[in-house]
Amino acid sequence: MTTSIQWAELARAAKAASEQAYAPYSKFPVGVAVQAQSGKIYTGCNVENASYGGTICAERNAIAAAVVAGEREFVGLMVYTPQDQLTPPCGICRQVIAEFFTPDSPVRSCNHLEQQQEWTLEQLLPSAFTPLFLANSKKF
Repeated sequence: MTTSIQWAELARAAKAASEQAYAPYSKFPVGVAVQAQSGKIYTGCNVENASYGGTICAERNAIAAAVVAGEREFVGLMVYTPQDQLTPPCGICRQVIAEFFTPDSPVRSCNHLEQQQEWTLEQLLPSAFTPLFLANSKKF
Protein backbone atom coordinates (compact mmCIF):
# COMPACT_ATOMS: atom_id res chain seq x y z
CA MET A 1 0.00 0.00 0.00
CA THR A 2 1.36 3.38 -1.03
CA THR A 3 0.54 6.22 1.31
CA SER A 4 0.23 9.65 -0.29
CA ILE A 5 2.31 12.20 1.56
CA GLN A 6 0.25 15.11 2.90
CA TRP A 7 2.90 17.81 2.41
CA ALA A 8 0.59 20.79 3.02
CA GLU A 9 -0.66 19.27 6.28
CA LEU A 10 2.89 18.38 7.31
CA ALA A 11 3.99 21.98 6.71
CA ARG A 12 1.10 23.35 8.80
CA ALA A 13 1.74 20.87 11.60
CA ALA A 14 5.49 21.54 11.62
CA LYS A 15 4.92 25.31 11.79
CA ALA A 16 2.48 24.87 14.68
CA ALA A 17 4.97 22.65 16.50
CA SER A 18 7.72 25.26 16.08
CA GLU A 19 5.55 27.72 18.00
CA GLN A 20 5.87 25.42 21.03
CA ALA A 21 9.67 25.15 20.80
CA TYR A 22 11.68 25.84 23.92
CA ALA A 23 14.72 27.60 22.45
CA PRO A 24 15.87 30.26 24.95
CA TYR A 25 19.58 29.75 24.15
CA SER A 26 19.78 29.42 20.38
CA LYS A 27 16.65 31.46 19.59
CA PHE A 28 16.23 28.91 16.77
CA PRO A 29 12.76 27.37 17.08
CA VAL A 30 12.23 24.22 15.03
CA GLY A 31 9.08 22.24 14.40
CA VAL A 32 8.83 18.88 12.68
CA ALA A 33 5.99 16.77 11.42
CA VAL A 34 6.39 13.15 10.33
CA GLN A 35 3.83 11.09 8.48
CA ALA A 36 3.65 7.43 9.34
CA GLN A 37 2.82 4.72 6.83
CA SER A 38 -0.59 4.60 8.56
CA GLY A 39 -1.23 8.16 7.38
CA LYS A 40 -1.14 9.63 10.88
CA ILE A 41 0.95 12.74 11.49
CA TYR A 42 3.10 13.28 14.58
CA THR A 43 4.88 16.46 15.61
CA GLY A 44 7.81 17.55 17.70
CA CYS A 45 9.71 20.71 18.58
CA ASN A 46 13.19 21.37 19.85
CA VAL A 47 13.59 21.47 23.62
CA GLU A 48 16.84 23.11 24.68
CA ASN A 49 18.66 22.66 27.95
CA ALA A 50 21.16 24.81 29.84
CA SER A 51 23.45 21.78 29.58
CA TYR A 52 23.53 21.96 25.78
CA GLY A 53 24.10 18.23 25.35
CA GLY A 54 20.70 17.68 26.95
CA THR A 55 18.92 19.46 24.10
CA ILE A 56 16.50 17.32 22.11
CA CYS A 57 15.85 18.21 18.49
CA ALA A 58 12.40 18.46 16.95
CA GLU A 59 13.01 15.56 14.56
CA ARG A 60 13.83 13.17 17.39
CA ASN A 61 10.86 14.39 19.44
CA ALA A 62 8.45 13.83 16.53
CA ILE A 63 9.80 10.36 15.76
CA ALA A 64 9.76 9.43 19.45
CA ALA A 65 6.11 10.54 19.76
CA ALA A 66 5.20 8.35 16.79
CA VAL A 67 7.12 5.38 18.20
CA VAL A 68 5.30 5.74 21.54
CA ALA A 69 2.06 5.54 19.53
CA GLY A 70 3.21 2.26 17.97
CA GLU A 71 4.46 3.54 14.60
CA ARG A 72 7.62 2.11 13.07
CA GLU A 73 7.37 2.99 9.36
CA PHE A 74 7.30 6.51 7.94
CA VAL A 75 6.82 8.05 4.52
CA GLY A 76 7.73 11.73 4.90
CA LEU A 77 9.24 14.32 7.21
CA MET A 78 8.90 18.12 7.17
CA VAL A 79 11.15 20.53 9.08
CA TYR A 80 9.91 24.09 9.69
CA THR A 81 12.07 26.99 10.82
CA PRO A 82 11.20 30.71 10.74
CA GLN A 83 14.51 31.37 8.98
CA ASP A 84 15.16 32.75 5.50
CA GLN A 85 17.51 29.84 4.80
CA LEU A 86 15.88 26.41 4.53
CA THR A 87 17.21 24.11 7.24
CA PRO A 88 17.85 20.37 6.88
CA PRO A 89 18.03 18.06 9.92
CA CYS A 90 21.25 18.02 11.94
CA GLY A 91 23.60 15.03 11.91
CA ILE A 92 22.25 13.12 14.92
CA CYS A 93 18.70 13.61 13.64
CA ARG A 94 19.71 12.26 10.23
CA GLN A 95 20.96 9.12 11.97
CA VAL A 96 17.68 8.72 13.88
CA ILE A 97 15.69 9.31 10.67
CA ALA A 98 17.76 6.55 9.01
CA GLU A 99 16.58 4.13 11.70
CA PHE A 100 12.94 4.43 10.59
CA PHE A 101 12.91 5.77 7.02
CA THR A 102 14.18 4.21 3.79
CA PRO A 103 17.10 5.75 1.87
CA ASP A 104 14.72 7.09 -0.80
CA SER A 105 12.35 8.68 1.75
CA PRO A 106 11.71 12.37 1.11
CA VAL A 107 12.73 14.90 3.75
CA ARG A 108 11.58 18.46 3.23
CA SER A 109 12.28 21.79 4.84
CA CYS A 110 9.98 24.80 4.75
CA ASN A 111 10.04 28.28 6.20
CA HIS A 112 7.98 31.38 6.94
CA LEU A 113 8.45 32.53 3.32
CA GLU A 114 6.56 29.41 2.18
CA GLN A 115 9.67 28.11 0.44
CA GLN A 116 10.43 24.39 0.40
CA GLN A 117 13.39 22.19 -0.42
CA GLU A 118 13.45 18.40 -0.67
CA TRP A 119 16.17 15.83 -0.24
CA THR A 120 16.13 12.06 0.00
CA LEU A 121 17.50 10.55 3.17
CA GLU A 122 20.31 9.07 1.06
CA GLN A 123 21.30 12.59 -0.05
CA LEU A 124 21.34 13.81 3.55
CA LEU A 125 23.14 10.78 4.97
CA PRO A 126 24.91 8.67 2.34
CA SER A 127 26.03 5.22 3.46
CA ALA A 128 24.03 5.53 6.67
CA PHE A 129 24.72 3.11 9.51
CA THR A 130 21.42 1.26 9.82
CA PRO A 131 20.06 -1.86 11.54
CA LEU A 132 21.11 -3.81 8.41
CA PHE A 133 24.74 -3.52 9.51
CA LEU A 134 23.92 -5.00 12.90
CA ALA A 135 21.97 -7.87 11.35
CA ASN A 136 24.98 -8.76 9.22
CA SER A 137 27.59 -8.60 11.96
CA LYS A 138 29.68 -11.65 12.72
CA LYS A 139 30.90 -12.61 16.17
CA PHE A 140 34.58 -13.35 16.48
